[in-house]
Amino acid sequence: MNDQHQKRNQKMKYNRCGKSGLLLPEISLGLWHNFGSVDNFDTAESIAVEAFDKGITHFDLANNYGPVPGSAETNFGKILWHNFQGNLRDEIIIATKAGYTMWNGPYGDWGSRKYLLSSLDQSLKRMKVDYVDIFYSHRPDPETPIEETMMALDHAVRSGKALYVGISNYSAEQTRIAVDVLKQLGTPCLIHQAKYSMLERWVENGLLDVLEEKGVGCIAFSPLAQGLLTDKYLNGIPENSRAHNPNGHLKEDEVTQERLHKLVQLNEIAKNRNQSLAQMALAWLQKDKRITSVLIGASSVKQLNNNIDCLQSLVFSHDELNAIEKILA
Repeated sequence: MNDQHQKRNQKMKYNRCGKSGLLLPEISLGLWHNFGSVDNFDTAESIAVEAFDKGITHFDLANNYGPVPGSAETNFGKILWHNFQGNLRDEIIIATKAGYTMWNGPYGDWGSRKYLLSSLDQSLKRMKVDYVDIFYSHRPDPETPIEETMMALDHAVRSGKALYVGISNYSAEQTRIAVDVLKQLGTPCLIHQAKYSMLERWVENGLLDVLEEKGVGCIAFSPLAQGLLTDKYLNGIPENSRAHNPNGHLKEDEVTQERLHKLVQLNEIAKNRNQSLAQMALAWLQKDKRITSVLIGASSVKQLNNNIDCLQSLVFSHDELNAIEKILA
């Protein structure tokens, strides 16, 4: 165990996840980017260790994170082995998912019992752990009954390979069905992971109401809209940005003049709050008490800490909220 873990920052606040007994940090670390085989391992390791020392106990993965798919889990397994041996495993929450394409053939995608449970076994081997804390169905499968997918999640818990289960990218109506099926099976749905940011607000049209009604937590992913809600794009698309990268998830045509105009206006409000645009965007999500945690990515320790600093100013005035709504309308 590293001595530095003894000096862990205890300022992080932990929120109850729905009506469960589990507490999650206000900020969680996602390993979607920057932890794959193409990335610098030492940098990835330093980010994960710093996150833990700052009170981030929740690390979010999926089977296909990389690139190469699977390599983020493999690298995280090495990080665990180097830094989180012994009882420290009991102080962290590891989440992984299955639902997107992972391997060729008919059993490496979507939501069948065959795929989900095979994938979970592979994830455990890659990370060299006996169980994950949360196992998700990463997306609904239009061809597989929700009942079958939920039975696979229930089995993951009963077999001891997951402590809790969740769903991601399910609509409000699909969520209602999935949560009810899991309840009947005796394995409650812990959490829903949804894409949510100032620029992506679909969860406000029913999903958050369902989660509140059913006592399910919510964790927001892509809270910075793939980097759009940072100061990177205030003057257009820079050379080294995700939008400029043909392999990135943010496409150039998403960076419209209308959006850039909104970003500049939002940045003015952030400046008046003594925050960066990214910090304000992260804080803005946490004004809704139905949001258990916000999932951030980081390419450096400096960027990680800059994002964590959003916690220093979480309160918005009515005037600020109204001004933000006017810009986003």
